[in-house]
Amino acid sequence: MRYELYYWPGIQGRGEFVRLALEEAGADYVDVARGSERRGLGMAAMMELMESPEVTRLPFAPPFLKAGKQLIGQTANILLFLGPRLGLVPKGEAARIWVHQLQLTIADLITEVHDTHHPIGSGLYYEEQKPEARRRAGDFLEARVPKFFDYFESILQRNPDSDEWLVGDALSYADLSLFQVIAGMRYAFPKAMKRLEPDYPLLVALHDRVAARRRIKAYLKSKRRIPFNNDGIFRAYKELDR
Repeated sequence: MRYELYYWPGIQGRGEFVRLALEEAGADYVDVARGSERRGLGMAAMMELMESPEVTRLPFAPPFLKAGKQLIGQTANILLFLGPRLGLVPKGEAARIWVHQLQLTIADLITEVHDTHHPIGSGLYYEEQKPEARRRAGDFLEARVPKFFDYFESILQRNPDSDEWLVGDALSYADLSLFQVIAGMRYAFPKAMKRLEPDYPLLVALHDRVAARRRIKAYLKSKRRIPFNNDGIFRAYKELDR
């Protein structure tokens, strides 16, 4: 099956978690909004689908994935769908639900990352809420990040099958997503991460293990990987990094 991923073309954002899964699996997919309009792709194609009255199960916002006749929204939901099809979850319902639960926790963390630079409202520019952002980022780095990192470090420690992966003895899409979290945090908060990382050797090792995988390594070096920038979820504002 050829998958169609619909997401904003200039940022990694939440779409990157889906891209990483598709890339790791070597799936046949097209990143629609980044494609050529001459080929019927590009932003126009994405907006046309979002505005089509024929789509009765319209997702709230990108990312969404078209798989045959199905149109699936929400990052964690897309990965729940793709996981067994791409071989990125263990067999068995209990394991699939466990991976999904971890992905939802990662989604909670990503929301908090976003709110460090937009604590008042997404409709306001960062410059309109800088004092609030400094206060929010301080609490995030001091209280919230350790809580999330402690949790995921403990999950790696408690995995009875392996201390290399979150679930079972092989990589899952949750591992790919956690790699993206560490990479993004290093971009947005390099000073804080330098201080925090020694306390989380298993998380750091997981990041490095994912980065070294053949397809992920090739993807990270390719033009398909959009660089981190200050329009996405992870933003590098020096005044927020402590």
